[in-house]
Amino acid sequence: MNLKELVTGKSGDKQFLLGNKAAVRGVIEAGISIAATYPGTPSSEIGNVLSVLAKDANIYFEFSTNEKVAMEVAATAAASGLRSFTFMKHVGMNVAADSFMTTAYSGVNGGMVILSADDPSLFSSQNEQDTRNYARISNVPVLEPSNCQEVKDMVKYAFDLSEQFNLPVIVRTTTRVSHMRGVVEFGDVNDNSSNNENHWKRGHFKKDPSKYVPVPAFAGEMHVRLWDKIHKMEELTNKSEYNAEIDFTDEKKYGLIASSSAYNYAHDVVKFNDLDINILKLGFSYPFPQDKVAEFLKDLDEVISVEEVDPIIERDTLATIGAKN
Repeated sequence: MNLKELVTGKSGDKQFLLGNKAAVRGVIEAGISIAATYPGTPSSEIGNVLSVLAKDANIYFEFSTNEKVAMEVAATAAASGLRSFTFMKHVGMNVAADSFMTTAYSGVNGGMVILSADDPSLFSSQNEQDTRNYARISNVPVLEPSNCQEVKDMVKYAFDLSEQFNLPVIVRTTTRVSHMRGVVEFGDVNDNSSNNENHWKRGHFKKDPSKYVPVPAFAGEMHVRLWDKIHKMEELTNKSEYNAEIDFTDEKKYGLIASSSAYNYAHDVVKFNDLDINILKLGFSYPFPQDKVAEFLKDLDEVISVEEVDPIIERDTLATIGAKN
């Protein structure tokens, strides 16, 4: 495809896209003003494409000195009311972690989305760390697409979610999602021009030490506000269309819970082996949808979690069973 079609494409158009290109269409539809990155595979194609399209899409784009700088560029823009996007590979989150954790406390005004591309099986990385751990350390919500359409849709949705709760949002992909290809149906593009009050091209920062200066005098209250946001968000995760049961049998005996690319593997094993197992697919996976999971578990004899890499769904499911009993 011509890359410019990611900018000029109309709602209802369909294109065969790489997962990372679907992410670019997602931020264009969301009407972002600023994007910053330090490149790292499996997220690299996002920056390569945005660097070409940024001018046409009316976006300021930069390859930053490192991931920490990219995080701070995006966080500063979001604090000033602009929609911002930063993206990196999983180990880049380590470099950006200090700024990321503080941004979770201070919150944002414009939508801020962080795409972290994990690399299970070490195709191009030095470790297999799992970004979902960062979501739980920071109390920041995480969305996990499993295909190209979901990459586009979840990236776009993440900006609305971010502005609803004034929090940055993580979109966690993996190599097998970032580098898969699939048909993506385009949606409407939000206007991010200067005459749109929701996505100003010129941001404005309002000085507020109690919100933006995380010293002990203010940080305790910041933490309280953060927890309050996460608790309110739990209602969304339990009702989210991205958390859905896929039924393969009427027998409620065995169940499987999975997310991201691991869901794709699990789905294929169940479908092609004609197994009597129903699947709960988690796309909006943190805050963990305890009520949704508890309803799925009801009357099951056994449940299996399938995930890459850490047993995070397993631990949260066990905690859900303990809480409900």
